[in-house]
Amino acid sequence: MSNTHRIDLPKVVIIGENVIESLGDICHEFGFKKVMIVTGYKTFEVAGKRASKILSTSGLSVDHTFADNSNMECVEEVKERMVESGAEVAIAIGGGRVIDITKLSSTRGKKPFISIPTNASHDGFASKGASIKELNRPFSIEAQSPIAVIADSQIIARSPYQFTASGCGDIMAKSVSVRDWRLGQKVKNEYYGEYAASLALMSVDLVMKFAENIRRREQSGIRTLLEALVSCGVAMSIAGSSRPCSGSEHLFSHVLDIIAPNQALHGEQCGVGTIMMANLYDMDWMLIRDKLRLIGAPTNAIELGIESKYIIEALFKAKEIRPERYTILDEINLTRSKAKTLAETCGVI
Repeated sequence: MSNTHRIDLPKVVIIGENVIESLGDICHEFGFKKVMIVTGYKTFEVAGKRASKILSTSGLSVDHTFADNSNMECVEEVKERMVESGAEVAIAIGGGRVIDITKLSSTRGKKPFISIPTNASHDGFASKGASIKELNRPFSIEAQSPIAVIADSQIIARSPYQFTASGCGDIMAKSVSVRDWRLGQKVKNEYYGEYAASLALMSVDLVMKFAENIRRREQSGIRTLLEALVSCGVAMSIAGSSRPCSGSEHLFSHVLDIIAPNQALHGEQCGVGTIMMANLYDMDWMLIRDKLRLIGAPTNAIELGIESKYIIEALFKAKEIRPERYTILDEINLTRSKAKTLAETCGVI
C-alpha cells in the first residue's frame, strides 16, 4: 500500500466569541465578491440572517438556498443553485447535515466552501468526508475540506446542550479508533501516521480534562471542544482517511443507523460504542463512561432511547458494515451471546 497521500487543510480557522463578525473580512481576504449561503430553515434564523447582513454590509453579493434533506437529490439541487447563481464560494451555516450537503455540492460544482457550524455535535465540520443518506442508509463520501472554518463559541453555546454532549462522545471515540488503526497496521500492514494519531488522542485528553467546564457551558470548555473537533478534522486530512477518528465504535453506530427505528445523535451512539470497544481492548472503559456521564452524554441504551435488542444486533453486525476496515471486532468472535454479555458488563443494557 502506498504511503503517499494528499493533505488538504483549512487555510483559516477562527474560534471564539462573535467570530462570525469576521466573515466578510475572510471573504474579502480570499477575493470573493459573490457568495451563496447554504443553511437550514432553523439555522437561518439562528445565524444565517446575521451572516447575510454581515456579508451584505461588507459589500458582497449574497444569495442563499436551503438544504432541507441529506440525500443526493438535495446535493444536486444545491449544486445547481450554486452554479446558476454564479457564486464563487459556498458558505455552510448549520449542523452536520447542512455542512455535509454543502461540502459535497460545492465539490461537485467545483467551488470552495466555508464551514460555519451552529452546533458541536461531531467532527465533520472541519473534515473532507461527507455523510449522505440513500435508501435510509448513511454513506460516507470523500469531498473536500473547507477553505475556512469559523466556529463561533457563543452561537454554539446557545445551541441545545445535547449537541455539545454528542460532540464529546465523538471525541471520546478517538481513544478506540486510534487503537483500531494501530491494529490495522500490525495485522494488515496499513499505513499508520503517528502525528495524526497523536493529534486525535490529544483531543480526547483535553476534552476529558475540561469535562466539567463543558458541562457548565463555560467558554473555556466550549472552545476546547471546538478546537478538539477541528483538530480531529485536521488529523483525518493528515492521515488521508478517517482512520484516526473512526473505528469499531463508529461501525457500531453505523449499524444502529440502519437497524434501529429511533436513532440517537451520531456522537451519542459513538460514545456508547466507545465504552464497549474500550472494554474489548482492556482499556479503562469505566473512566470513559464516567467522563461521559459527567458531561451529560448517554452511556446506556435507555439514555440513547434504543432498545437493548438493537444494541446487541449492532455489536454482532458491526464488523460487516465496512469489512475492509480492520478493528478489534475482527480479532474477536463476537456472537450475539457474547455481544449481550459485553453490553451487560458495561452497563449499556
